[in-house]
Amino acid sequence: MASKRGLLSATAAQRARAGGGSRIPLLLVIFFFFLSPVLFFFGRGFRAADLEIISSGSGHQDVGWRERIALHQFKSLFSKEVIDVIAASTNDMGPYSLDHFRKNNFSASWKINGQEVTVDGISERNRMVVDLGKEKPDSEEVKLMDDSSQSTDSPTKQARRQLREKKREKRAAQLLQQDDDILIKLENAAIERSKSVDTSVLGKYSIWRKENENENTDATVRLMRDQMIMARAYLGIAKMKNKLDLYRELQTRLKESQRALGEASTDADLNRSAPDKIKSMGQILSKAKEQLYDCKLVTGKLRAMLQSADEEVRGLKKQSTFLSQLAAKTIPNGIHCLSLRLTIDYHLLPLEKRKFPRSENLENPNLYHYALFSDNVLAASVVVNSTIMNAKDPSKHVFHLVTDKLNFGAMNMWFLSNPPGKATIHVENVDEFKWLNSSYCPVLRQLESAAMKEYYFKAGHPTTLSSGASNLKYRNPKYLSMLNHLRFYLPQVYPKLEKILFLDDDIVVQKDLTGLWDVDLHGKVNGAVETCGESFHRFDKYLNFSNPHIARKFDPNACGWAYGMNMFDLKEWKKRDITGIYHKWQNLNEERLLWKLGTLPPGLITFYGLTHPLDKSWHVLGLGYNPSIDKSEIDNAAVIHYNGNMKPWLELAMTKYRGYWTKYIKYNHPYLRQCKLNE
Repeated sequence: MASKRGLLSATAAQRARAGGGSRIPLLLVIFFFFLSPVLFFFGRGFRAADLEIISSGSGHQDVGWRERIALHQFKSLFSKEVIDVIAASTNDMGPYSLDHFRKNNFSASWKINGQEVTVDGISERNRMVVDLGKEKPDSEEVKLMDDSSQSTDSPTKQARRQLREKKREKRAAQLLQQDDDILIKLENAAIERSKSVDTSVLGKYSIWRKENENENTDATVRLMRDQMIMARAYLGIAKMKNKLDLYRELQTRLKESQRALGEASTDADLNRSAPDKIKSMGQILSKAKEQLYDCKLVTGKLRAMLQSADEEVRGLKKQSTFLSQLAAKTIPNGIHCLSLRLTIDYHLLPLEKRKFPRSENLENPNLYHYALFSDNVLAASVVVNSTIMNAKDPSKHVFHLVTDKLNFGAMNMWFLSNPPGKATIHVENVDEFKWLNSSYCPVLRQLESAAMKEYYFKAGHPTTLSSGASNLKYRNPKYLSMLNHLRFYLPQVYPKLEKILFLDDDIVVQKDLTGLWDVDLHGKVNGAVETCGESFHRFDKYLNFSNPHIARKFDPNACGWAYGMNMFDLKEWKKRDITGIYHKWQNLNEERLLWKLGTLPPGLITFYGLTHPLDKSWHVLGLGYNPSIDKSEIDNAAVIHYNGNMKPWLELAMTKYRGYWTKYIKYNHPYLRQCKLNE
């Protein structure tokens, strides 16, 4: 150590003689070179624990990289005996030691010209800045701090200090508020996400639940499936490498596992032989691994199997869509039987018995009028029954039913034999509306065109389940029926009425609806419940905004609304010529390029800017496709709507919602018993 210092001193002296005036700076460099570790320790508060680390040579993993460098240099300056003496003298300081101050939350500080300086090298002022997200004070604040440290406080400086304190407090409050806002947003997002996940749809197994929390465990089932996947992978490799004996043995074990697994989805459903099959499969897989395992080959085989499974899943999804659409547009045998029996009995009735009572109420504008267009007798009966049963005064309600020629007799016979109490009802045949012809109605003209017939009945006719799935939804016969488009001609159908409530046949009424006639539509034509939320069910979902006609006239973010329960002001309708607007856009859509098929998109266009939003409790949608609607939301609704494919009269209806519909049907009715319609 002494020789090292001598060498450095000699070198410094030689440079001093050579450089003359550079002697003092050079000495300062040497001084700081040797004492920088010491300054480092005293600058951050020299601790006896540091000396213990130095003397023992251990604990370097518990300190930062700067401290490790400093410790290394410190040991090169002092011998172990000197370090031990310094450590002992530091510990002997007793109540004045730095460790004592730290343990007792004291701060060794002094006032220098009114500014507080702490041993840790951080003033109280700077500590506040660190606490506020380690923000640096602006140049003005730094200058003000320097001024306060160089002279005694004056009233002006005290005022500045108070201003600075207020600014810091305000900034701290802003930062805290920002943190609170972010937390609230994250919590709300998590809540919304949790609502969108329905455990009933996920199945019996969820990766988020522990195995012992599942009511029916499926660990063994999943193990068998994993074994079968690996067996199939090794089958291909064994055949490729001509290991025929191993190939046959794998095939045998795979078939045995398939038989043992069967259709089981939980361990309780497994065959008793499953444990033995698992053991046998495990042995052959171990053998296959020893003989065939090659990381590249196995990975490639599993990837090919994954791609094949993915394609199979896509095909099954298409088939599922096709079948659900097919089921949605077909009529169950029971309802078809009901319609036939009712039609036969209607034509056996004498003419004088085919008339409904209270026909004088049909044009009375002081009563509550409903429009219902349907070809489903059972569905129409539920709409009428549920409305009457929940009405305060049924005698003031008038139902205007319109059906097609095929179901006209059945609809009449049902309500003649099952009159809706004191309410008024009237059934009409859409085919008898002579004014509704192709020269007046663009949709009828388009339906009669060769291009439309080609589109619906010939072009791209599906030969397989999967190939026809994409267009089947829009090839539904309801898009070809004028019953579906009659909602755009309400003033023509009911010229003497001022207001009418339009109802779809897949709804159930749960409360008295007379309050809807008191809702102020504020000069609008249509009163409807809006269906948009964030990015859902806005205009860009239904309309083609790449077309200039659409892009110029409509806002893609405009809120959509629902058909199914709509209050129409027919006086305002006539004044604004709503039917004329509808005809104009239908003529522009001759090539079917402006919107998706159906009646809602042209409705959104026709009533754009003319729709008044109703309270959402009037009309709750989604019971035909959404399995996670809140029960309280359904119970509080005035009208619930089974929009979607899972209609309540179909076998694919969701069981949890079907009871709201079936309670308005008397299944002991003779007609229903004869057609084997039961709950």
